[in-house]
Amino acid sequence: MSDRIRVAVVGGGQNVEHDVSLSSSAAARAALDPARYEAVGFTIGRDGTWMGPDDRPLGSSPADSLAGALRELAACDVVLPLVHGPHGEDGALAALCELAGLPYVGSPPRAGALAMDKWATKLVAEAVGVRTAPGRLVTRTDTVVFDGPVVVKPVAAGSSFGVRLVETEAELAPALRAALELDDRVLVEQVVSGREIDVAVLDDPAGGVRIGPPLEIVVDDGLFDTATKYDGCATFVVPARLTDTETKALTDAALRVYEALGCRGVARVDFFLTAGGPVLNEVNTMPGMTAQSQVPKMFAVDGLTYPELLDQLVQSGWTCSRRLPVALP
Repeated sequence: MSDRIRVAVVGGGQNVEHDVSLSSSAAARAALDPARYEAVGFTIGRDGTWMGPDDRPLGSSPADSLAGALRELAACDVVLPLVHGPHGEDGALAALCELAGLPYVGSPPRAGALAMDKWATKLVAEAVGVRTAPGRLVTRTDTVVFDGPVVVKPVAAGSSFGVRLVETEAELAPALRAALELDDRVLVEQVVSGREIDVAVLDDPAGGVRIGPPLEIVVDDGLFDTATKYDGCATFVVPARLTDTETKALTDAALRVYEALGCRGVARVDFFLTAGGPVLNEVNTMPGMTAQSQVPKMFAVDGLTYPELLDQLVQSGWTCSRRLPVALP
């Protein structure tokens, strides 16, 4: 009998980030130290059907396959859910694990739900003294008057899907329609002029948190949208060229938001660094997790390799579980 730790790595999902999630889960399975871990892959199909290792169907319908998945997940020691976006990162998978009594990596349900909801995140951030872009919440029944350049984005979607920069009145209605295809609520925010800086916060199983070196995103057209996220034209500068004062302001703001939301495991907190200081953009409680993703890049510069980052995440998930309150062997 193997004495390796069985880690259930879950990818896929029922949203537009399905393929991104598959990349994260495949990369994590390959990078987990095989001497220490047995990575067991699970995939959630676009229709909600669960599949086990080697894409083996676990049932003939989403409900049947979920029941089968729970039986197989229970045979693992800890769950590493790498499903980005709604029905995953939004607390749904964390809630499933908690109801089933399964140790898992990442934020608890409440934090995932709050962080996925960009409007709720704004309210929490402002309450703890972290500025956000001025904006309004819009539904299908609202009338939006163009009064200058704005950014339109779905309230609950990731990887910048549905996000558009609107610079003319003619662009507003199509942008709203595109965002409303992904969510029934939309944010219309004033354009913020500043450098795009990401800060990664990671739980340390020994206690406390670890902050990675801030990363700056540099794009030619000024908007880090879905296309520039994945076509390779964006440049990541890590560590970002910041003064000590700027670094402290960003990390302090990131920690305030991380703690106010109740995050756990890892989160990427994205800012615009303006002349007046940091302005929060959004929070990702399960950011991209390939070796080339932003969070692994940040910690790699700080000396934490990708396999070591995954090890620390699994350790954190294990120790935060009520059922298993001690560190992994």
